[in-house]
Amino acid sequence: MSKSGESIIKGTRQALDFVKGDITKGRARIIIDSEIDVKAVRKVTGLSQVTFANIFGFSLSNIKKWETGIRQPTGPAKAYLTVIKQHPEIVKKALSKEY
Repeated sequence: MSKSGESIIKGTRQALDFVKGDITKGRARIIIDSEIDVKAVRKVTGLSQVTFANIFGFSLSNIKKWETGIRQPTGPAKAYLTVIKQHPEIVKKALSKEY
């Protein structure tokens, strides 16, 4: 068997061991493991969908899809929304041109 094939098999075995609970065989990172209620985040700010999208740099389409449950934010958008939820005024200030 080639070195590449051996490497693939080794990695597959390590992944299976990790999934079975052997944390010494791999690593995983969970940034935010729960769903985020975008409408609730927006309501904390007191902004309309349009204004929220404009201030924080989201597309209005995404805001609508997230709020109706058609889609869920993932990755950086989810992290960003978490920060907005906790510190909306600080984020707004950081994004404003006037400091």
